[in-house]
Amino acid sequence: MIHQYKLGGYNIVLDVCSGSVHVVDEVAYDIIAMYETHTREDIIVAMTEKYAGQNDISAQDIEECFDQVTRLKEAGKLFAEDTFEPMAGKLKEKTSGVVKALCMHIAHTCNLNCSYCFASQGKYHGDRAVMSFEVGKRALDFLIENSGTRRNLEVDFFGGEPLMNFDVVKQLVAYARSIEKEKGKNFRFTLTTNGMLIDDDVIEFANKECSNVVLSLDGRKEIHDRYRVDYAGNGSWEKIVPKFQKLVEARGGKDYYMRGTFTHANPDFLKDIQQMLDLGFTELSMEPVVCAPGDPSALTEEDKPIVMEQYEKLAELMRKHDKEGKPFTFYHYMIDLTGGPCIYKRISGCGSGTEYMAVTPWGDLYPCHQFVGEEKFKLGNIWDGVTNTDIQDEFMGCNVYARPDCRNCWARLYCSGGCAANAYHSTGSIKGIYEYGCDLFRKRMECAIMVAVARAFED
Repeated sequence: MIHQYKLGGYNIVLDVCSGSVHVVDEVAYDIIAMYETHTREDIIVAMTEKYAGQNDISAQDIEECFDQVTRLKEAGKLFAEDTFEPMAGKLKEKTSGVVKALCMHIAHTCNLNCSYCFASQGKYHGDRAVMSFEVGKRALDFLIENSGTRRNLEVDFFGGEPLMNFDVVKQLVAYARSIEKEKGKNFRFTLTTNGMLIDDDVIEFANKECSNVVLSLDGRKEIHDRYRVDYAGNGSWEKIVPKFQKLVEARGGKDYYMRGTFTHANPDFLKDIQQMLDLGFTELSMEPVVCAPGDPSALTEEDKPIVMEQYEKLAELMRKHDKEGKPFTFYHYMIDLTGGPCIYKRISGCGSGTEYMAVTPWGDLYPCHQFVGEEKFKLGNIWDGVTNTDIQDEFMGCNVYARPDCRNCWARLYCSGGCAANAYHSTGSIKGIYEYGCDLFRKRMECAIMVAVARAFED
């Protein structure tokens, strides 16, 4: 399978199964489009007629171009066959019972009242609570006990707002550091925060102990303050931005990213990206809201062409900043065309419910943070381990080939079948697809590949 598109002045041909990306001229682009459905003679006649009168393109040029396409096919770099299906599930089988990462819900409570919050303002459709040190300690022990030979383990302090339980966060990190050498492990901690409680103590701790910090900012003040308000209805932008700037400066502008959400109120989210850049932030993400259809913040079909255009304009803005020597990172455009995840990882997906789990303040285990509170998805707990093996088996079998709708999608080896939680909330099955999200993902990939191509050529 191939995917062809034109963007940013480039004619791009992606060979899906080999991963090869070709930047070609008009003649090659047209030949490739006809190659599998027409004979050599028909293609040469069609190209000769189309490009007649263009003095720099001769019949011999067209024949040579066709032969070059044929050689690329013979080399496995065009029209490569999909031979990966027998591998589907092999990685999860190999790592069965091995956990490498925990999302620790250190606080099921929040000091903001964001109306689009998938976690119901941090309560996850349940009671407000904070995790005790004892539960957190047992969660870290559970991770170590179930990590097999993995050395690097990841823990994300999540909420709600984790800084509402900051003392326990510090205690848990101290405990992990005290045992990691003895256990032969290396902990990498991430903190996700809305910023309201950031102070010098938090900044010092984050810089010393956290490999990454995720900061929630929705860009423009009027957009951010529309949704991200406190319980009195006051916007949080003016309180958090100076704190974010101080934290990022203290981190040397590295190992963080601004995580924004765009909604029906701002499908023109490039203005929010520009606002973040104007504030001095360069590690950026703007994610489409995921919420129930009919929710006032939900993206609509009318919003989709606006969002698609914004992704293209964002790609051009990145190229402009590259040329000016002021590059910035957009999380969804981070792509490595020369390597990236191995084919097993590309097929098997994110690992939710198998190598990655979420832990509630009470010690219950769920496949990921977006399933917390969905009782049918409770896997077990940190004392007894995974007891709901039927649900875990369902996630074990969740790969790109388990989703019929993915089979003919050119982007399947980039998204690995997409997010199981989004699929479930959209279709009622973790093996379904969230079609709106798929459309946006494919556009992001086209833009990301184009930016990578432009950087390679322009460098």
